Amino acid sequence: MQRIGVFVCHCGSNIAATVDVKKVVEVIGMEPGVVYAEDYQYMCSEAGQEKIAAAIKEKNLTGVVVCSCSPRMHETTFRKCAEKAGINPYMVEIANIREQCSWIHKDMEEATKKAVILARAAVAKVNLNTPLQPGESRVTKRALVIGGGIAGIQTALDIADAGYEVDIVEKTPSIGGRMSQLDKTFPTLDCSACILTPKMVDAAAHDKIKIYSYSEVENVSGFVGDFTVDIRKKARYVDMDKCTGCGACQEKCPSKKTPSEFNRGLNTRSAIYTPFAQAIPNVPVIDPNACIKLKTGKCGVCSKVCQAGAIDYEQKDEIITEKYGAIVVATGFDIIKLDNYDEYAYSQSKDVVTSLELERIMNAAGPTKGHLERLSDGKAPKNIVFIQCVGSRCSDNRGKSYCSKICCMYTAKHAMLIRDKYPDTNVTVFYIDVRTPGKNFDEFYRRAVEEYHVNYIKGQVGKVAPQPDGTLMVHGVDLIDGKQIKMEADMVVLAAAIEPDPTVRKLATMLTASIDTNNFLTEAHAKLRPVESPTAGVFLSGVSQGPKDIPETVSQAGAAAVKVVGLLAKDKLLTNPCTAQSDELLCNGCSTCANVCPYGAISYEDKLINDHGIRETRRVAQVNTALCHGCGACTVACPSGAMDLQGFSNRQIIAEVDAICR
Repeated sequence: MQRIGVFVCHCGSNIAATVDVKKVVEVIGMEPGVVYAEDYQYMCSEAGQEKIAAAIKEKNLTGVVVCSCSPRMHETTFRKCAEKAGINPYMVEIANIREQCSWIHKDMEEATKKAVILARAAVAKVNLNTPLQPGESRVTKRALVIGGGIAGIQTALDIADAGYEVDIVEKTPSIGGRMSQLDKTFPTLDCSACILTPKMVDAAAHDKIKIYSYSEVENVSGFVGDFTVDIRKKARYVDMDKCTGCGACQEKCPSKKTPSEFNRGLNTRSAIYTPFAQAIPNVPVIDPNACIKLKTGKCGVCSKVCQAGAIDYEQKDEIITEKYGAIVVATGFDIIKLDNYDEYAYSQSKDVVTSLELERIMNAAGPTKGHLERLSDGKAPKNIVFIQCVGSRCSDNRGKSYCSKICCMYTAKHAMLIRDKYPDTNVTVFYIDVRTPGKNFDEFYRRAVEEYHVNYIKGQVGKVAPQPDGTLMVHGVDLIDGKQIKMEADMVVLAAAIEPDPTVRKLATMLTASIDTNNFLTEAHAKLRPVESPTAGVFLSGVSQGPKDIPETVSQAGAAAVKVVGLLAKDKLLTNPCTAQSDELLCNGCSTCANVCPYGAISYEDKLINDHGIRETRRVAQVNTALCHGCGACTVACPSGAMDLQGFSNRQIIAEVDAICR
């Protein structure tokens, strides 16, 4: 029997307002194995930890139960405290009487009874706990950044500047991401390319950074400090070492009918193309779906005009395998498809565009060379209507329930740029709410209203109807004046919701990283670990984790880089000892546990087993403790009961259940 001390936290009024803390101490002090029990206002404070340490030494405690908040908050705090006081840190258990008790109950008597039950279960588990020792694993001093947008570039630069090697994997032919498609940025209205391009150049020139453009992560295995990643480097059909970037191949290519991805399909590109002028690497790529030579074996014009001999039609995809100590996911975002919003006539009229398409129209390098004009007839629009929250903050299943965060600001930016360059153009914005939470954001919005005289109408648009004369009739409502509005427009701009890049779900599966219902990657803790994934060694940067603007993205990129550098600075890592183990005498080699293990930690080998004097060779499960995350899936699935989890054994779980039920 252990000598257990129980420490009940008031957590200010978070726990004490609903739970009778004194009563919990009184009742739990009579549990088998408990030799000491006390309460304190804040157990996680320095004074609270000193109380725990003093009790461990004075009462000769061998186990500790802390009744407080979630173990996600302070389990590490109390384990370190216990270890300093002389007992094994894995002899500490947390009874969560805040999130699982006080916060969800209003009746003090009911909450107190539940708190006692939770504490009793923790005591029962500690009575069966055994000291555990963590193992060690080496750290590969190299990082992988998945995504080459501003988030990925900034993360890579910060890690590289700290002296560690970094690889950037970008699925498109050039790094730059969504920011490279923008014309100006809010709230300063400075040139997006002027900010981004130097960063791209720095990344390409840095001796610690290697860029894998036009590449995708194919497979990920391993664990924190020692990931093995397969990268598919797709065939560009252009030798990057020979190409001089002269552009002759693109000018002469006869196949020029493919919609330009970079310009959001507003114009076409050739089969061999460079996405944009400042692309890095500044080497074209051949689209095999559009190239006449690759489809039919004929043509070959680009090869004939290339004086450097860089065209290689025989080039194949290449799989590159590298080892990394840490992985940063910076996969960015896209806007939602507007198939479910046909009331805005997006599929019916060329003059109904998304905000990202407007960015390309207003960009000097865009399809209209920066001239604001209707795509239907090339005429300058006199009346422009912006519709906010298209697909954001939706209560139905058509769009997203969350706020996309950046739409209010970039609409104000667009409105101001249009009014500044085309003062005779009338601009109207239909909005639900204007959200301007950032530094100088509200002042920026007020400039649009007061200085540039943009007409903001609080209300929603029900329908956009194309007219025979080519104009658009906007049917909306003004909620402040309580009246319906019919307004003629030459162009309608939809502020469509943003969503994570579609590849993130597949990537999350490879990384065993968590994603939420909207496919954003989930952080380990929203407040305390906002740039870390629950999967050790995987970090989050940019909009892959949630909607954010450029300054916030760059800030998070720097934070992720610091976490990576902190990891790579270590030569060895301590591994979690709460891992699965196999009882070879019970294992029948059925492979059920290996099939359910999400981390690939279980393998099989033939071993000589001595069972009650009978020697036989049998196929049994072996657990790689470096790969095992202690999820317990194998222990549940094992039909013979051979798999057990250290620190959460079947005996311990049953003891907890028995304590709860008595």
